[in-house]
Amino acid sequence: MSGLLSVFLKELTDQFGSRRFMLIALIVVITGLFSSYTASEALREQQFLNEEYLFLSLFSLSGGGLPSFLFFISFFGPLLGIILGFDAINGERTRGTLSLILSQPVYRDVIINGKFLASIATVAIMIASIMVMIAGISIAKLGVVPNGQEVARAFLFFIACILYIAFWTSLAILFSIVFEKSSTSALTSIAIWIFLAFFVYMIAGVIADEVYPITRQSTPELLAKHESLRTMLLRFSPAVLLEEISAAILNPTVRVFGPMFETQLQGLILTPLSLSQSVLVVWPQFVALVAASIICFAVSYLAFMRKEIRST
Repeated sequence: MSGLLSVFLKELTDQFGSRRFMLIALIVVITGLFSSYTASEALREQQFLNEEYLFLSLFSLSGGGLPSFLFFISFFGPLLGIILGFDAINGERTRGTLSLILSQPVYRDVIINGKFLASIATVAIMIASIMVMIAGISIAKLGVVPNGQEVARAFLFFIACILYIAFWTSLAILFSIVFEKSSTSALTSIAIWIFLAFFVYMIAGVIADEVYPITRQSTPELLAKHESLRTMLLRFSPAVLLEEISAAILNPTVRVFGPMFETQLQGLILTPLSLSQSVLVVWPQFVALVAASIICFAVSYLAFMRKEIRST
């Protein structure tokens, strides 16, 4: 696509050079390193050095009063995506540079594709750098070198993190197209993030209680239906999808999500699953996360292609 590389490189340079990105990246890096450091200390103090898949525990284990690296990605990831995309279009339009760019032999789809790809590349470089630093910490403090299985699982976790942040980036870009002011698009994106990250738990619980009320005389089947409905509603949140994907990828013993009857647990041997089996466990969550990102970007693409842009 003519001009895509030029737009991509220009946007990538702008992303890395912006002060707001440097601030949020500094916060994520510091918190990620501190969480991995305390996790490695907790592993060493608890003498888990013989545990299999020890390297993967660094991404999900908390210690020293700090949450896990997974928590920081889940919490700061949406903010990073919003920061990268909330003024991608309306900021250019306000400065008058968007109409100037379109007056050149550059297609509209090149602009939005270049902006989106540059944002995803920025996220990928940042997360990959942090994960490499975490690997260095694990080798230095624990003396444990990850094997091929752990590297493959860490790579899938890396892909899941990118898809998670890609959804929020595409959503922020969409609002930057719909709204004229950058402040409006930023506030709307943050409001949706707060709703999907916090209020969705309350709403899912209320709906499940209304559909399947729980009493002291409730049967196990009713309790299972209540929890299944609540889990299904929670999966509308990308944070829940990332949590489930990470749980299965980083912990090979995870086999199922949601309630299970006692009869299903009888005779069950919790042996570690292979990588392909773990992927099958969370394949629906992976597909849902990919679909959410694609749909959100597709709507952004169509909205931008139909947007009337006047020269100022």
